[in-house]
Amino acid sequence: MKNNNYDLTKVPLLKGIISYTIPIILSGLLQLMFNAADLIIVGQFCGDLSVAAVGATGPLINLIVNLFIGLSVGAGVTVAHGLGSGMTKDVHRTIHTAIPTAFVGGVILTVVGIGGSEFFLELMDTPDDVIGLSATYMRIYFAGIISGMLYNFGSAILRAAGDTKAPLYYLAASGLLNVLLNFIFVRFLNMNVAGVALATTISQTLSAFLIIRNLALRKDACRLEFRKIRFHRHQLRRIIRIGIPAGIQGSLFSISNVIIQSSVNSFGSIAVSGNSAAGNLEGFVYTTMNSFHQTALNFTSSNHGAGNYERIRKTRNICLISVFIAGASMGWLFYALGKPLLSFYIPDSPEAIEYGMIRMAYILIPYFLCGLMDVATGLIRGLGSSILPMIITVVGVCGMRISWIYTIFRIPKYHTLESLYISYTISWSLTFLAEIIIFGVLYRKLARKSSPYETEADYSAAETQ
Repeated sequence: MKNNNYDLTKVPLLKGIISYTIPIILSGLLQLMFNAADLIIVGQFCGDLSVAAVGATGPLINLIVNLFIGLSVGAGVTVAHGLGSGMTKDVHRTIHTAIPTAFVGGVILTVVGIGGSEFFLELMDTPDDVIGLSATYMRIYFAGIISGMLYNFGSAILRAAGDTKAPLYYLAASGLLNVLLNFIFVRFLNMNVAGVALATTISQTLSAFLIIRNLALRKDACRLEFRKIRFHRHQLRRIIRIGIPAGIQGSLFSISNVIIQSSVNSFGSIAVSGNSAAGNLEGFVYTTMNSFHQTALNFTSSNHGAGNYERIRKTRNICLISVFIAGASMGWLFYALGKPLLSFYIPDSPEAIEYGMIRMAYILIPYFLCGLMDVATGLIRGLGSSILPMIITVVGVCGMRISWIYTIFRIPKYHTLESLYISYTISWSLTFLAEIIIFGVLYRKLARKSSPYETEADYSAAETQ
């Protein structure tokens, strides 16, 4: 099998970063287009309550899943560092540890998601007229979460190896299947949100099969051999050391979004519908910006492994400038086209569209700040530090938003959606400033030293200690 790899330690940076990032952006946009198709199809054929039911599950699903998705970040960083250092044995063991980790994580998520869906939705004060549909969607979604975990771990490995094209192709195939099944299940079989969830589960199974097949057919250090799958202690420990803080960060980030979603729920199902549609549109901007986070993470990890710190400094500059341009231009464009775009999701509710426009005004216009924050997180984590960005995010994002909701937002004068949404901008700004300062300190410290392991022999010696 041909491997679409870039050597992240040697490729010309500007050209390499752009070439590497574009497939990630396209993958994310495709995923969101397919997710948007979910909402559009149920909105067109089932009404705004079904849109609200699907949308209300998003923050909750992210909260439950993000801890284990963080482990895929740990796997990707470990693979990228191993490839940059030339330690093929470490890469081989990491891959054969990552796949069973993904499977076990998927089993745990299946049990938690299916068993606790309605309980979690009740904790979020999900409106009574949508909670039944939301619970149905979540149970079916989590029935197929093992496939989702395998795809996420597999794509993290491929991207760490410099291959961003294969995950794009596999996502395109599974996404097209998802849209086709959505239409069949919802339009012709009248399955409502259950049809959307079932289509997602089936399409995720296809993408997982394709990504595992890719790894099994590779001819390089990233080849997966099923008979060698097992947990390697040192690699598992490194995946956990990097991945657990990343997962906790994502989960805590989601906790603040769950609390915000609960606050939005207090304004009724029409507000939830408008908020869900606007949030889905924002996802197109966020996914584009977050692609630069993944690029910064993997380029930094590989060059940290190779000891190329000047390339890390240039990676920082290119990624920050790129994410600013992408976030600012797309944010303004989507806001300018807000009403016609929202009408695709909720054609029968002008009031819900107005709620959606309120969110877009306060989130999309300053959205580039979120992109800057995410790139800074990737830079720090690429240098091997996962706890620092977790702490900064807990304080700057989660702590600030939760404090805002339980103080300012509770004042009757400020108990508005506008007041709720402004907390996003404040948290992004504070967190980015803290992270970019921490990156500078950590970068200068590491640049004075050599790579942690200069040769594979050094690594093997360290592993036995």
